[in-house]
Amino acid sequence: MGKATGFMEYERQDKSAEEPKSRIRHFQEFHTPLSREEQECQGARCMACGVPFCQSGQMIMGMASGCPLHNLVPEWNDLIYHGNWEEAYYRLKKTNNFPEFTSRVCPALCEAACTCSLNGDAVSVKANEYGIIENAYEKGYAAAKPVRVRTGKKVAVVGSGPSGLAAADLLNRRGHSVTVFEREDKAGGLLRYGIPNMKLEKQIIDRKLVVMKEEGISFVTGCDVGRDKKAASLLKEFDRVILCCGASNPRDIKVEGRDAKGIYFAVDFLKSTTKALWREDKRDKKAKLKESLPKEGDYISAEGKHVIVIGGGDTGNDCVGTVMRHGAKSVLQLEMLPKAPDVRAENNPWPEWPKVCKTDYGQEEAKAVFGHDPREYETTVKRFVKNKEGNVCQAVLIKLEAKKDEKTGRMQMAEIAGSEYIVSADLVLIAAGFLGSESYVTKAFGVSTDARTNVASSAGGYSTSAERVFTAGDMHRGQSLVVWAIREGREAAREVDVSLMGYTNLNIQ
Repeated sequence: MGKATGFMEYERQDKSAEEPKSRIRHFQEFHTPLSREEQECQGARCMACGVPFCQSGQMIMGMASGCPLHNLVPEWNDLIYHGNWEEAYYRLKKTNNFPEFTSRVCPALCEAACTCSLNGDAVSVKANEYGIIENAYEKGYAAAKPVRVRTGKKVAVVGSGPSGLAAADLLNRRGHSVTVFEREDKAGGLLRYGIPNMKLEKQIIDRKLVVMKEEGISFVTGCDVGRDKKAASLLKEFDRVILCCGASNPRDIKVEGRDAKGIYFAVDFLKSTTKALWREDKRDKKAKLKESLPKEGDYISAEGKHVIVIGGGDTGNDCVGTVMRHGAKSVLQLEMLPKAPDVRAENNPWPEWPKVCKTDYGQEEAKAVFGHDPREYETTVKRFVKNKEGNVCQAVLIKLEAKKDEKTGRMQMAEIAGSEYIVSADLVLIAAGFLGSESYVTKAFGVSTDARTNVASSAGGYSTSAERVFTAGDMHRGQSLVVWAIREGREAAREVDVSLMGYTNLNIQ
């Protein structure tokens, strides 16, 4: 695939990023794509390695290596190298329902497993994927292709995140009539309200939703199934139901002073910013992006505040990037674990996922403005201090160290006595992950859950303990990546199709 000597002739190139101090002035995406010619050279770097680890999606040492969607990476790299962009799009769409999303927000497991990365720089797979899908929209290849024959079967999908949308897309293509229910005012799930605009502009989601609607999928927003609409009613109206409600329970921290005002879960903070950035034009009923946040509005503002972000993952970084755009006075990001090494350790060889320190866009921006990395490792909150009005004003932090638990024998982070110190805190954002599905949904449908409150399913499958009810995505596997959610939605769709028709012609790999 690609050019046999391409990886030796061409250096890796990727989309260029706007300078940190410039991009924090707006909420738009800030990468400049490669030109078509540059992208074709990058496709040439795919080295015909024989064993494409990039598309394997296998689990090694508990971590995914390569793409969980089994994207046909070498094939579409070769096609763009030869200038056949249309066929590259069809090969990409064969395994991935939403390359417009993954080419923006995926951490590129494919690149970490690329054979070129063993002794050099990986092929710029994610940028190539971006080029293919954006070219497809520009040339019309990605336009709606309405289904001609319907089966007469009806499927309800509860939740419009990536797993729900993937399941809906495939089942609609099969000819079933699909209705997607979403409790928020707009479809997209955490793609819309959990991922900030600078990573995924919301018109990109809307562009795809228009296509899906034109292909026959119905969307019902502002409908909270389990509350606004009874589970029994849904099961009476539809032949099958797929629960794709996400891992919606944010993990809290239990410390003294937690009840202070000014402490929020990260997803609530990010959602408030996204909603504030969009306005409804009452004349033509279209949502339009504002140039910047309003001075006053119904959103959680970080302007002029000392901000603490608790959690070191992607969501924590998104909070850092967002408060930088608000105009925070300072930002401190707390991570309980030690700093990861800057290069692969000997016990973390390729093609395992590299457990190395990653400095993401939000941390880059904070470093550019404040002169230092915002992260404090091996640190947590001991307690919060409130002022007379009940607002958080300080946080008492404490350092941690790894110690072996005498009872379990496992290593855990323990407090270091006497290491407490005080920092200013006007706004605290908790980005400590999620705990699983919400009980009012699982109880409404009578589905069993596991010890982590994820919806339990058949072994290796997606059917739940309730008849005609299936599940997929974070609600099923726990908090994970968009690519895993899409894969689960695809696999669940295939299982639902078999249950409806007795067979399936949905080829998901």
